[in-house]
Amino acid sequence: MTIWLPHLDKRRGPRYLAIADAIADDVASGQLKPGSRLPTHRDLADRLGVTVGTVSRGYVEAARRGLLSGEVGRGTFVRYRGTEMTPPTRGDLGRPRPVDLSQNLPPPAMDEPHLRSLQDTLRSLASRADLAALLDYPAEAGNSPDREAGAAWIARTGLPARPEQVLVCGGGQHGLTTVLATLLKPGDLVLTEVLTFPGLKAAANLLHLRLQGLPLDDYGLRADAFAAACQSTGAKALYCVPTIQNPTGAVMPAERRREIASIAEAHGVAIVEDDLHALLPRERPLPVAALAPEISYYVTSMSKTLAPGLRIGYVLAPPAMVGRLAANLRATTWASAPLMAAICSAWIREGTADTILEARRREAAARQTLARAILGGSEYRAHPYAYHLWLSLPEPWRSDSFVAQARLRGVAVTPAEAFVVGRSSVPHAVRLCLGAARDRAELEKGLRLVAATLEGSPDAGSPIV
Repeated sequence: MTIWLPHLDKRRGPRYLAIADAIADDVASGQLKPGSRLPTHRDLADRLGVTVGTVSRGYVEAARRGLLSGEVGRGTFVRYRGTEMTPPTRGDLGRPRPVDLSQNLPPPAMDEPHLRSLQDTLRSLASRADLAALLDYPAEAGNSPDREAGAAWIARTGLPARPEQVLVCGGGQHGLTTVLATLLKPGDLVLTEVLTFPGLKAAANLLHLRLQGLPLDDYGLRADAFAAACQSTGAKALYCVPTIQNPTGAVMPAERRREIASIAEAHGVAIVEDDLHALLPRERPLPVAALAPEISYYVTSMSKTLAPGLRIGYVLAPPAMVGRLAANLRATTWASAPLMAAICSAWIREGTADTILEARRREAAARQTLARAILGGSEYRAHPYAYHLWLSLPEPWRSDSFVAQARLRGVAVTPAEAFVVGRSSVPHAVRLCLGAARDRAELEKGLRLVAATLEGSPDAGSPIV
């Protein structure tokens, strides 16, 4: 093992990044040679006076940059330049691709109905007399047939939607960012759940907005915490995910939704409702936007129901704000792709979207059943039709160390840190996504690796990247 101690005194920022930066510098200078074995997590943590988790995150970051590799029973090594291989003394072909339980993707349906539908729809579009129009710029806020289809899709939730209030955008993230940029200015405060969608954090950082996380319970955002924050903070907007909240899976009941809408109206706080999972439950309360339509901005997309690569989303906005939002949509991507929008519109009109949605539901339910069979003895939260679950970790696990150990065993999961707002305390939990696995056999393998990791301990085995 290399006797290596990074010098962190003059490095700014989080300690784990300082460790990764030190590894990068010492590899570049030649102080750390290819094939050198680094100290164990605990040994380096003791010598630096930091937590084991901090070292683990530093090693993970260095591995992400392509500097380190490692495997069970051997340790953590400096990579040979230009290769993914572990040191040649091992004599193998490197590590297999980990099972991905980290990306919140819709599960592939067993009969892949969207692929056959795509072939049929493309053939139909190719025969249109106005095919060339799909290569032109669309009308402001989207072509009329696409706004009509978006309104029809939103109306499936029970939320009244008129086409003239619908804007077609390049996915839910584009819609969310445009709404925030239109409503707010740099420095404004947005309230949200204390555990929230990482895409909101990214958008807020891009737009220089401040976020404040509010407490959650089993039913989502707490109304009393929202009311107190409205009275004390001067917040301009609330971002929330009432249906299958990401990452906890909570579904906010109707009475709580009415409370949230009433509080927001009383304080003049705009509501940005992210409802990408709204249609997954067979029964659901009305969206919050239906209860406070004059101050609500409802965001949805086809990513979680049809296919992520279509990159089409819809925003339902108060009539007076449609023009401003349309101008800002054009200021970002100019317009959503008419061809993609036309595919979504055709699927919505013809019922194909409903068929695909039902196939997604069935597969999500089957995968949740598989998760219960394997993780049933563990504490976790999930909706029966959700694509993910929120796994609480038993003592003595912490989120970061569990992620590191799971990665070592060959499965990628998402740490709680990814969802925490600001400097709020990090829960001892991880999100497991059930849809990214190619099939149920791969998902079962990944879940069993998670179960095996739960049975171990943070200090078991060798260091991990």
